[in-house]
Amino acid sequence: MSNNHQQSRDKLSRLSLATEGEESINVLLVEDSNTVRTQLRQFIALLDSVTLIEAGTLAEARAILETRSRDLFCAILDLTLPDATGLDTVEAVRAYNVPIIVLTGSADPHLRQAVLDLRVIDYMFKSGAAAIEDVAYLIGRLRQNQTMPVMVVDASPNFRQHVTGLLAQYRFPILTANNGHEALALLAQNPDLALVITDYQMSEMSGIELVRNIRHNHRREDIAIIALSDVHRPEASAAMLKAGANDYLNKNFQAEEFYCRVVQNTNMVRFVRELRDMANRDYLTRLHNRRHLFHAAEALYAEARAGQRTLAVAMVDADHFKRINDQFGHSAGDEALKQIAKVLRRGAARGDIVARYGGEEFVCVAGVADPAQAAERFEQLRAAIAAIALVWDGAPIALTVSIGTTTTLGNSFAEMIEHADQALFHAKAAGRNRVVDFSSNSSQ
Repeated sequence: MSNNHQQSRDKLSRLSLATEGEESINVLLVEDSNTVRTQLRQFIALLDSVTLIEAGTLAEARAILETRSRDLFCAILDLTLPDATGLDTVEAVRAYNVPIIVLTGSADPHLRQAVLDLRVIDYMFKSGAAAIEDVAYLIGRLRQNQTMPVMVVDASPNFRQHVTGLLAQYRFPILTANNGHEALALLAQNPDLALVITDYQMSEMSGIELVRNIRHNHRREDIAIIALSDVHRPEASAAMLKAGANDYLNKNFQAEEFYCRVVQNTNMVRFVRELRDMANRDYLTRLHNRRHLFHAAEALYAEARAGQRTLAVAMVDADHFKRINDQFGHSAGDEALKQIAKVLRRGAARGDIVARYGGEEFVCVAGVADPAQAAERFEQLRAAIAAIALVWDGAPIALTVSIGTTTTLGNSFAEMIEHADQALFHAKAAGRNRVVDFSSNSSQ
C-alpha cells in the first residue's frame, strides 16, 4: 500500500468514527469518465457504509432518480455528459430535491456562478486524484454534519428561513430561536449544540448578552458562535468578538462565504471533540476503551439499580485468535478484530456501550426490555460475526466468538463483568461459538 493511499485511508476512515451506528447512505454519481468514476469509487470505499450509485448519462440518472430519489443522500454531477451540458444536469437533479455537489473540469466563471446560484453544496474542479479525494471527504463531512446541531437566533422569520435553508444543504440538524431567551432554553435542552448563529440586534436580549450568557458555561471550543449584523453597524463585529463570538459575518454575505465560516467553525468544534474522544477510544478498532467502559457504565448501572432499566452485559471473546495470528500474521489478526468490532458497533442501539476490553475481548453493555431480549440480541451478534467473510491473501479466515452474558446486577458493575466472564468461560468450555448466560451456570 502506497504512503498516499494509507494517508487517504486514515483521513477518510476517521470520518466514520463520529457516525458509527448510523444507517448506510446512497450517493448518486453522474459522470461519463471511467477514470473519475474509478478514482471516486476507490475513495468512497474508504468511507464506512457509503454506497455509490453510478450513471454515465443524464438519461441513466433520470431513471435512477425516478425510483430512488428519496433514498439518495446527495448527488455528484459532471456538467458535460453525452446527452447534457451546462446547467441541464443540475436542474434535472434539483427537481428531485437531492443535494448536489458539482465536480467538473470547467473553469468558466460565469457557469460557476450560475451553478452556485442554484444552491448546490459545492462547485469543485477535476484537478487530479487529490480533488477526487476531496469530494469523498466532503461526503464524509456532510454525513458527520448530521451529528453537529446548529442553532439560528434571529427575530426575522424570513432571514431565519434563508439561513436554515443554507444549513439544510449541508445536512446540519437545525434549531431556531426568535430571541435570546428562547435560545438559552434550547441550549439547555440540547447541550450537544456545535454552533450558534445569532443576530447582533434583537429585542428582549441583545446578541452581546446572549453571547455572554453562552460563554458563562461554554468555552469557545465547546460551542462556536458566529455573530451576524448589517453593514450599518461597524462597531458590532469587535463588540461581539470581545463578548465571546468565534466569528462574524455581515448579513449580506455570499453563500460560499457563509459555508466557509460555518465549516471552519464546526470543524474546530469537531476537532476538539475528536481529541477528547480519542482518549476514550481503542486505536485499532475505534471502539471505546476499558477506561471509558467503566466510567460510562456506572451511570447505566445506577439506573438499573434504581429500577429504571434492565441492564445486560456481555463479554465477547474471539475464538482461536492465536491460531489466526500464527497462521496468517498479526496484520490479519488486526483486521479480524476490526471486522468483529464493526459488527458489534452496528448491532448496538443508541445509548449502549461497546468497548474493547483487552486483547481479543470485547464488552457490550445494553439496555434491554427483559433478559430474554438480551439473549436474543447477543445470539444475533454471534451469528453475524460467524457470517463475516474475511479473506486474507486469498485464503478465507473463519471468525467466530464465544459470548458470556448476564442481567444479574449483583453489587456493582464490576461484579456484572465478573459474572459475564464466568459465563464466557463456560461458553469456551462447551465448544466455543455460542452464547451462555450467567444465570444458567451460576450454580456451577
